[in-house]
Amino acid sequence: MAAIMLTPAQRKDHRARAHHLDPVVMIGNDGLTAAVAKEVEAALQAHGLIKIRVLGDDRYAREAMLLQLADSLNAAPIQHIGKLLVLWRPLEEKKRIAPEDRMPGPREVKVLKYSKRGGQRPEVKRLQVLGNQRLTAGGQVKRAKPKQRSLKKINQT
Repeated sequence: MAAIMLTPAQRKDHRARAHHLDPVVMIGNDGLTAAVAKEVEAALQAHGLIKIRVLGDDRYAREAMLLQLADSLNAAPIQHIGKLLVLWRPLEEKKRIAPEDRMPGPREVKVLKYSKRGGQRPEVKRLQVLGNQRLTAGGQVKRAKPKQRSLKKINQT
């Protein structure tokens, strides 16, 4: 596998996104072992953009590790600064298998109740609305009515 080639603009964007990340993998004095490569693979699969901290002092060895990881894991080397390496690989799209008749899940809704006196703050209430419920204009939670069917259509079948 070859490393992914990026344009300088793409590399700059990934560097900016990686700035606030913490290292998720640390490479010790033993260097790049099979276990470390497996952890880097798992981190790339989970996050896509990762930082790796290398504890060794040899700069050329760190550069070689970055290129070797990028080639073996089909990732793009983003940055090598100090003892930090940054790798990126696009995340795979997750396939969702959901039944067609599935109802929507619960959602949290904020309801504001304004005071009759104008100078006070509104009261904020957080309500959980289930899939078979609705919120009225007055802030009440009501059960949704089942879908109404026409009597003419029922009699025709």
